[in-house]
Amino acid sequence: MNVAFVAHDHKKEEMIAFTIAYQALFKPHTLFATGTTGRLIMENTDLDIMTFKSGPLGGDQQIGAMVSQNELDLLVFFRDPLVAQPHEPDITALLRLCDVYGIPVATNMATAELLVHSLERGDFHWRDVIHQRRPSNIAHFKRSFSSTAKHEATDVADQSLPRADSV
Repeated sequence: MNVAFVAHDHKKEEMIAFTIAYQALFKPHTLFATGTTGRLIMENTDLDIMTFKSGPLGGDQQIGAMVSQNELDLLVFFRDPLVAQPHEPDITALLRLCDVYGIPVATNMATAELLVHSLERGDFHWRDVIHQRRPSNIAHFKRSFSSTAKHEATDVADQSLPRADSV
């Protein structure tokens, strides 16, 4: 599974404690994080994490791109709801994409622990099915939609619009 970690400044210590506690569970998975969060987790655990830019510098958007490509299975995002964030639109967009694509998100320790235990039990195997079927289904859909759309567009243009030479 592909798991991403994001933590606002006042939540980074909580994220480090969380990843230390569940280090053995996260070890076999592919891990991602925004810049500082990932660096701090790696400094305090034996986890290998691919880091993106810092959240305010585009890291949230980079994780959002993974979500939109169905390449992320779980997001652990410890937000600080008591501090205004300068990149709040990026945060909102990331959480919206997770809702759109059905990506489980934990925004606090309690929810994160529930999702981690679910991951440990194997409750995320439905994501494996999505990963296995995604490439062929999307490629087929694009070809089908593309050729159908061209025919429909030509048919509509031929029937409803007068030709320039007939006016």
